[in-house]
Amino acid sequence: MSIYDFEVKTIDGQPQKLDAYRGRVLLIVNVASKCGYTPQYAGLEALHRKYKDKGFAVLGFPCNQFGQQEPGNETEIKNFCAQNYNVTFPMFTKIEVNGGHTHPLYKYLKSEKKGLLGTESIKWNFTKFLINKNGSVVKRYAPGDAPESIEKDLSSLLG
Repeated sequence: MSIYDFEVKTIDGQPQKLDAYRGRVLLIVNVASKCGYTPQYAGLEALHRKYKDKGFAVLGFPCNQFGQQEPGNETEIKNFCAQNYNVTFPMFTKIEVNGGHTHPLYKYLKSEKKGLLGTESIKWNFTKFLINKNGSVVKRYAPGDAPESIEKDLSSLLG
């Protein structure tokens, strides 16, 4: 199993098979518009722009499970990201990353790379998962890990 086995919905509500990203290095992030880490959108966008032509993409998954910090609907989220951070990386519909309604993609990600002390649950917004070109989860980053700090790992996967 790999991330290519999952289907998600774009922020515009269209089904999207993650197989479309086969052969690319990915950074999958649960995002929120009203979080202390929201400024990381700028760093995520910078990574995306710098490496997108080298086979990299950031995939953003809005989540409202942490302090209700993503209260908007998909249109509001999309507009916020465009107006405040000029986000061009792919964004998807709001999902749950913990609990009984956890999206299957996140069930997989969490089982592949556990967090601190071996826990699976996502602790907060902006938890990041680095995926290699084969669709395998290679590393999990904490919410406080700045996107810039991931660049070395990302560069090594891109070759």
